[in-house]
Amino acid sequence: MSTVEVHRAGERFSTSAGWLESNHSFSFGQHFDPANTGFGLLVVNNDDIVAPGTGFDTHPHRDMEIVTWVLSGGLVHQDSEGHNGVIYPGLAQRMSAGRGILHSERNDSWRITGAAEHTDPVHFVQMWVMPDDTGISPGYEQLEVDDRLRTGELVPVASGLQKHAGEAAIRINQKDAGLYVARLAAGQTVALPTAPYVHLFVALGSAELEGTGVLATGDAARIGAAEAQPATAGPDGAEILVWEMHAGLR
Repeated sequence: MSTVEVHRAGERFSTSAGWLESNHSFSFGQHFDPANTGFGLLVVNNDDIVAPGTGFDTHPHRDMEIVTWVLSGGLVHQDSEGHNGVIYPGLAQRMSAGRGILHSERNDSWRITGAAEHTDPVHFVQMWVMPDDTGISPGYEQLEVDDRLRTGELVPVASGLQKHAGEAAIRINQKDAGLYVARLAAGQTVALPTAPYVHLFVALGSAELEGTGVLATGDAARIGAAEAQPATAGPDGAEILVWEMHAGLR
């Protein structure tokens, strides 16, 4: 039988640094709760807004699969392996930190506007899952999925699950996890995956999870022993991020 824990947007840890407004679904940085360090294989789900002309300067990561999904604006990525580019809505990105990588992420508004006044923040969700193996070679991959999202279906955008092999999804180095995104019109319904762990995050809009109730923007549901519960978008539609996971933290 499924179990559902709802975590409301206002209950999240938050970091405010002037240039950054960040909400953390799990323990992160200076925020630590031993009872809230992850769910399934997902250990970070950060909902970030970065002011124009600013961003995260070069910093290290190690042994983590990092998936970035932009909701609005543009985010410039550069790393020590020579990868660089702008991530925008509809373009999924995966960075495998492996044995060690340095990267930076900055708001792209200055490149978009070319103006002195930087007026456009970038809003994105960054998610980290534990990899199958440590010490692998760092890697980077991105994929445009905007056209597929117009169907209103759950679209696999970053996955290591065998069932997604050969599909238009970024491969992550975790065989027991996969991320879906759906952009739903008002009243549209999708069935969530069946899995031991399913994490539903409402990035935009609202959605009603059958048997649980309405989830507003920033709310999340942690579903154990999930059995394909329907989720239905509210009157303004919804953009939802859904992790299907077949293992937990070891």
